[in-house]
Amino acid sequence: HDFRASAPRFTGENLERNLALIDTLRGLAEAKGATVAQLAIAWVLSRGADVVPLVGARRRERLTEALGALELELTTDDLARIEETIPAGAAAGGRYHTQQMALLDSERG
Repeated sequence: HDFRASAPRFTGENLERNLALIDTLRGLAEAKGATVAQLAIAWVLSRGADVVPLVGARRRERLTEALGALELELTTDDLARIEETIPAGAAAGGRYHTQQMALLDSERG
């Protein structure tokens, strides 16, 4: 009952390809004693003081997990490995359906 059930990135072959991308990060996350979600949040935090990760959590334990990213230190090598593993544009499928994308100001060039 979630909008993602029909979003292009979360259906069919796109979902399979995107889950494979996540699996490539799992080893790095585990080596750091973190979850993939914490690794992703820590990566966003590394983008600069003017970038703030927006984290949603339906349950308290997910919020606690997300906040654990604040303790995660990513080295320059870690960041390079993440960028190499999942370069910009690697996600398969559109963020939303074409009609919805046309309505987003943030996606206009």
